[in-house]
Amino acid sequence: MPSLIDIRRRIRSVKNTQQITRAMKMVSAAKLRRAQDRVIAARPYAAILRKVLANVAAAAARDVQGGENPLLARRDERRILLVLVTSDKGLAGAFNSNLIKAAQHFIVDHADAAVTFELIGRKGRDFFRKRNARIAGDHINLAAKPAYKDTAEIAAKAMAMYSAAEIDAVYMVGNEFKSVVAQKLTVTRVLPIEMPEAIGDLDYIFEQPPGEMLNRLVPRYVETEFFRALLESTAAEHAARMTAMDAATSNASEMIDKLTLHMNRVRQASITKEIIEVVSGAAAAE
Repeated sequence: MPSLIDIRRRIRSVKNTQQITRAMKMVSAAKLRRAQDRVIAARPYAAILRKVLANVAAAAARDVQGGENPLLARRDERRILLVLVTSDKGLAGAFNSNLIKAAQHFIVDHADAAVTFELIGRKGRDFFRKRNARIAGDHINLAAKPAYKDTAEIAAKAMAMYSAAEIDAVYMVGNEFKSVVAQKLTVTRVLPIEMPEAIGDLDYIFEQPPGEMLNRLVPRYVETEFFRALLESTAAEHAARMTAMDAATSNASEMIDKLTLHMNRVRQASITKEIIEVVSGAAAAE
């Protein structure tokens, strides 16, 4: 049985840990608000861009001189670039482990294809680097301050590989922010673009040929999808960490209560034992 000193030392250690988890929860809550605002602001732009792209693509398809955009070409998926978006830090519950499991399931489901990784985040990079996976590139410390130019460079690299027929498809695995307690794991195909249906017969007047506009819109759309995925992942990460730290703080409180109760019982037993010894000694002296 542990002594009173050991129990007190353990209670002190748990209290120190509780202070850390409570502070991390507050920090994540503050960061979550900013990340959530950026996600909410980015979603309408991405939705409108997708609608405009669909209508311009429909107009370009009717233009015999429009040509064909290489980013819309469809090929058999024999070489796939998988973009995995994880976090740089841990202590976020099952946030990273679920993403890594999804990436592993993707490899199993596409066993006939050669899957190459483009890794965003330290956790995914460390995991697949240790397992000697095919890695085209890795990027860390992007989630701390998500910037469009950083993800635009990654998107440009993926588009260049696709246009040169080095890969046949680009998929992205990440977490989409839903609420503080819920994140949705998504596996989406970025290239070739899954073109949405045009909204009716809109009578557009184009200052430039539709094909030329499409060639400018498609890269911007891909860059936006990469940037939005990073924003969604950052917000989901802070939400997951806040939830995990809240649960850890509650568990620490329960452990402190149990240890305090156990300490009181041990102290009570010690006092009772001492009283019995004093009474027994006094009775023996008589």
